[in-house]
Amino acid sequence: MNSHDTRIIRDSKVLSSMTRSAIAEGKTVGLVPTMGYLHEGHASLIRAARAKCDFVVVSDFVNPTQFGPTEDYATYPRDEAADLALCAACGADVLFIPDVAMLYPNGQDSTWVEVSRLGTILCGASRPGHFRGVATVVTKLLMISRADYAFFGEKDYQQLTILRRMVADLGSPCEIIGMPIVREADGLALSSRNVRLTPASRIEALALHRGLEMARDSYLAGERSVQKLIATAQSEIDLQPDAKIDYISIADADTLDISTDDAGSRPLMLMAVRFGSVRLIDNMKLFA
Repeated sequence: MNSHDTRIIRDSKVLSSMTRSAIAEGKTVGLVPTMGYLHEGHASLIRAARAKCDFVVVSDFVNPTQFGPTEDYATYPRDEAADLALCAACGADVLFIPDVAMLYPNGQDSTWVEVSRLGTILCGASRPGHFRGVATVVTKLLMISRADYAFFGEKDYQQLTILRRMVADLGSPCEIIGMPIVREADGLALSSRNVRLTPASRIEALALHRGLEMARDSYLAGERSVQKLIATAQSEIDLQPDAKIDYISIADADTLDISTDDAGSRPLMLMAVRFGSVRLIDNMKLFA
């Protein structure tokens, strides 16, 4: 297949057969799990998979088990035709679009995968069960695709850390590869949810990146107090009339252990902020 021959597969058994054949031919399999409504951030993951792997699978599945009862599952943006076009342009071999029954044949009476501590802090504290849904669906996708490598963006840094722990703890042969955040020219991290921002909120959301940069500059100038670094970022976000902070935290970039006093040598600032009904996350390593 060439970059213009991306094939849509909806049946997990068909996909497994395809990847089994690819592996029998000595090919490496790369997986890019997504929830669709693909943008340039996803494109960077697909291109990285194409450069590293012989057979590239992109999954397009809005996973219901990672959404809470009051969250935006029903309104999460979807555009299958545009997703297929982007996958073809980036050289994906397969776009896997299963329905819910395909991945959850027993509904909520299912088997779950959960990474305990890491799934309960930061986003996990305000979205209970979210990372259980993420870990479970990614496990299913890894088993179906038999991927050698799976590619995730660092914007979802907690997710990336959890999935790395998950494959290590479960002895999965798949390597989880993290890729840098892709941003708009004005600094806003690319997200499928950005399309739901009002024009005013879109402007206000730029405060996330500005706040992170301010905290990083303060750290690089010698500040080590967690409270002062968080206050620096929060001061910028508090200026936005419609911003409602879920959390701003500093954690070790390798372990995600939360820092409460001294920021340490490898601090990562993470934040989640709501603008109306749209919840955005962002993060930045404060160290050089």
